[in-house]
Amino acid sequence: MEIQLLTSQEKHQLQEQLKAMIAKRPQIATRIAEAREKGDLRENADYHAAREELAMLEARISDLQERLKSASVVNPDDIPADMVFLGSVVRVRDTASGEVETFRLAGEVNSGGLDQDGDILAVSAKSPLGQALMRARLGQTVRVNVPRGEIHYEILEIH
Repeated sequence: MEIQLLTSQEKHQLQEQLKAMIAKRPQIATRIAEAREKGDLRENADYHAAREELAMLEARISDLQERLKSASVVNPDDIPADMVFLGSVVRVRDTASGEVETFRLAGEVNSGGLDQDGDILAVSAKSPLGQALMRARLGQTVRVNVPRGEIHYEILEIH
């Protein structure tokens, strides 16, 4: 089982998702019981839909439980200030184009979108960009393999 690095906020979000899913179980069980009372189960669409929904919910619950079991919370105080790590906001400059971008290195929970202010892209620590940035130091240039080739980013700031 692979250890998953999370910020404390991400772990809390996963725990809240799990609670919500567990709370939904009785509702679906009630729907199954009500549909079962309608008679012939072979042609009872409500019954089959509710059973399928319960099966999908149970799979998601199991997945979240496994993720939380293998989660390790990163303490920001343990990371050097000049090193990129989970939760870091990083300003980088593309060495070829000179374009400056800002990324937030996120765990699986919060990756793949813009932050609330809309100008910081959250990238997964497991993505090619995230892997290149992880543990990089201020002033270092990292290489990111992308489908169209390579991009080289110089680390300008780490927050």
